[in-house]
Order: sequence, then C-alpha cells, then structure tokens
Amino acid sequence: MMMIRVVLPFHLRNLAHVASEVTIEVNSPVTQRSVLDALEQRYPMLRGAIRDHVTLERRAFLRFFACEEDITHEPPDKALPEAVASGKEPFIVIGAIAGGCACKN
Repeated sequence: MMMIRVVLPFHLRNLAHVASEVTIEVNSPVTQRSVLDALEQRYPMLRGAIRDHVTLERRAFLRFFACEEDITHEPPDKALPEAVASGKEPFIVIGAIAGGCACKN
C-alpha cells in the first residue's frame, strides 16, 4: 500500500467534509484509476461526482494533475509519476471553469 496525497476542489471537499488535501492508501501500481478507486472507497459520497457511476468515465469539468502536468487525458491505468506514488507530490483534482461571453456586439 502507498500513501497518496490528493487535493480536491472546493465542491468535492464540501461533499466529502474534508480539508483541501486528504491522504489515502492506494494499492500498487499507483494510477489514476487506483487513486480514484481508493478515494471513492474512503469517501463514498464522492462516487458519481468525479466519475460516472456506470462507465467510470471522468465527469466533464474535472481535470487531473500530477507534478504540475495535466494528465486528464492519459490512460487511466498509466502509472503516475514516482513523486506522486511516493507521496512527495499530490494528485490534484481541479474543477474546470467554462463559460462564454455574454457581451453584445
């Protein structure tokens, strides 16, 4: 088991009743999938908020970062960087912002 640090956005922190960073135990190999599986097991109220209940696909408007790199579109079973796997760096979930211009031309 590896101890992984995970940083959550405000809305997921409130849902899980946690601080901005949590520490969870993750089975090796440490991947996006194994981190999210462990996170949802430890905080069941997050099931369906980060990934779809059935397909386990990432929810729109959420992005994943490791070592300051956007890994959102990496394969979910690709090993995360050693700095994340060792707990030196956090796995970060960010709520993306979208919108359009409401300006009138």
